[in-house]
Amino acid sequence: MKLMDAVDSPIPNPEIRAILRDVDRREWGLWLCAIIIIFLLMLGMSSFPAGSESETGGFYPSLRHQPIYGLGGLLLIFMIYVLRQQIQINRLRWQVIEQVCVVDRVEARSQEVYELAVLDSLTGLYNRRYAEKQLIAGLARTERRGLPFTIILLDLNDFKQVNDMFGHAAGDSLLKAFAERLSKATRGSDVCARYGGDEFLALLPECRPQDVQFVLKRLDDIKIDVGGGIQSIAYSAGCADYNPGESAEELLKRADADLYANKRASKVLVT
Repeated sequence: MKLMDAVDSPIPNPEIRAILRDVDRREWGLWLCAIIIIFLLMLGMSSFPAGSESETGGFYPSLRHQPIYGLGGLLLIFMIYVLRQQIQINRLRWQVIEQVCVVDRVEARSQEVYELAVLDSLTGLYNRRYAEKQLIAGLARTERRGLPFTIILLDLNDFKQVNDMFGHAAGDSLLKAFAERLSKATRGSDVCARYGGDEFLALLPECRPQDVQFVLKRLDDIKIDVGGGIQSIAYSAGCADYNPGESAEELLKRADADLYANKRASKVLVT
């Protein structure tokens, strides 16, 4: 395979591709200039008489032309050496390209494995396992620093009815729309996760209790197109602020109790 073909092969990093193409253009331009100079030099040397006949009729090189031919010979040897070195450089460059491709493929595969390990494939939020690990780590930091820490458990209302009436594709659209809004409603330092089914969990480190309501208000008025009609996404939420010495399980249990209390209250209001 030619070097330019290798450069045009699928290299994930566009900057590397651009650099290699630029190096090739400069390299071939340099060689073209060298060939032109050598040709002109050889053409100039050929215009001189090669030698003169002696009195004995022999043919000998002219002494004043010997430096020119010597220079031409040295230049030819030098160009052969440069050509050989260039071949070695091209081989090394090809090896570098191969190594870059291998590294990029490994990084891409590592990223895929990481995403499978920590992300929910449907919503793009973190999964339950990752969220629980972050909760334990966050509570440890909160305990050391004495800072507030709040969690929110969220559950979509009537999600089963949406699945039954419009199909699982509609339910998936609803989950993705809510996950997207939840991600936008929180800060970059917060952790948002799909906790299971139609449940979501938000970890809010260093969040004041009054700020939780701002997050919940940003989750209101979410609407999606389902079955040719507009469907509002209703949810129930349960919040719990961390108490010093409390475990992650105890904090989640309190948030879960608050969630289902609010969910029951909302059903009573509807009826």
